[in-house]
Amino acid sequence: MPKHQFSCDVTPQYQPDQSSPEDSVYGFSYTVTITNTGKVAAQLISRHWIISDAKGHTEEVKGLGVVGQQPLLKPGESFQYTSGSRLRTASGTMHGSFFCVAEDGARFEAPIAMFVLEAQLGSGPPSRMLH
Repeated sequence: MPKHQFSCDVTPQYQPDQSSPEDSVYGFSYTVTITNTGKVAAQLISRHWIISDAKGHTEEVKGLGVVGQQPLLKPGESFQYTSGSRLRTASGTMHGSFFCVAEDGARFEAPIAMFVLEAQLGSGPPSRMLH
């Protein structure tokens, strides 16, 4: 087990009540679970997201913490939050990383694997995740 490591799992969901397909607005929420899988307590300091729609429009989002918090996680502890994003197309992708600092002073990045944002227009399969 690495000394400094966070794992990140994301569950995206289409939000029809926050969408207006006729205006090319598609709202999505995503729930992120961050778990300290390392051996040392560490704090999430900042986030970096890369959000792309189906037409290739890409937006970068950087900021301190997540939902106004900078959680300190001991080994084995998790933190979960839900946030959202809007796209101009019915599908797209997100990926990124969290910048973290361990109690021993080590700095590390926790990657967030790419996942798919896909509007469920009518009945169809649930959103899928890339691993």
